[in-house]
Amino acid sequence: MQETVTLECTEARKEGKPVSRYLTKRNKKTVTERIEKKKYNPHLKRHTLHKEIK
Repeated sequence: MQETVTLECTEARKEGKPVSRYLTKRNKKTVTERIEKKKYNPHLKRHTLHKEIK
């Protein structure tokens, strides 16, 4: 069963910039922990760590 989750940038708020968000899917049965991925933040113009939010 696929679940849609939102990933939010962890570094943008520290620098006072707008956060970037991405939508992705995960399998609830096999992946129980929160997802962390490196994604591109266009406001910071670099790849940053994005963590799953509720």
